[in-house]
Amino acid sequence: MANMREIKERISSVSDIMKITNAMYLISSSKLKKARAFLDRTAPYFDNIQATIRHIFDHTENFEHPFFDNGRKKPEDKKTYGYIIVTGDKGLCGAYNHNIIKYAEAELAKHKNTALFVVGSIGRAYFERRGMNVDTEFLYTAQNPALYRARRIQETVTELFLRGQLDEVHIIFTKMERNSEVPTSIKLFPLDLDLFGDETYEKKYADAVLEPSPEAVMDHLVPNYAKGLIFGVLIEAFCSEQNARMTAMDSATNSAKDMIAQLTLDYNRARQAAITQEITEIVGGARSLKRK
Repeated sequence: MANMREIKERISSVSDIMKITNAMYLISSSKLKKARAFLDRTAPYFDNIQATIRHIFDHTENFEHPFFDNGRKKPEDKKTYGYIIVTGDKGLCGAYNHNIIKYAEAELAKHKNTALFVVGSIGRAYFERRGMNVDTEFLYTAQNPALYRARRIQETVTELFLRGQLDEVHIIFTKMERNSEVPTSIKLFPLDLDLFGDETYEKKYADAVLEPSPEAVMDHLVPNYAKGLIFGVLIEAFCSEQNARMTAMDSATNSAKDMIAQLTLDYNRARQAAITQEITEIVGGARSLKRK
């Protein structure tokens, strides 16, 4: 058994670590609430854009647009699939980064030609070490997601898609479901009209006139819709990361408490043993004096 001094130093060390993990838990909780509130404030605007896009299709005959071009005439082995992969910038969040990276690897294995646009330094460093086709200029942090960052990401992938350098664009991120983190994937381009839901503005905008043309209106709406979708993904991934970190730090704090309780018990036992030893020595010395 360790002596009392070593146990006391160990208790002090674990207590300091517990303070750090508890502080990280509280910080992650605050960031999660702030990000969720920001997303809730901006969501109605992008929901209306989505409904407007659906409305244009439902009230325009024979409407076609490059953003909805699902029939690019290329064989499968010639198509290039772009993936926006959202990971974290930091660790200490359990299996968050590990799960999203493994999920991304499984998705990438389905296609021959891929291009990666990685948000977050953890994922970027991992895929670069593997020698994969990572856009080295796509340096975006996963911390503090903002609309201007979502716009820059949208502008990059939209330009590549319209140029034909990317035939499909997917986003891989972590989604929160019932307080757990689940890696998932959604298709950004080409847009799938079935994902826009049913028409909800038929009565209100049935006689709306689209100027200068439905195509020009769509040229403006779709990039804004894509920006909103990317922003929502960044927020969702950020919240998932913070939730994973909260869970990991809460578990670490509880483990530290259990460790301190066990160390305190060991300290009390060592202290009791030392007291017993001192009493035994005193009694033994007293008996020796009586015999003399």
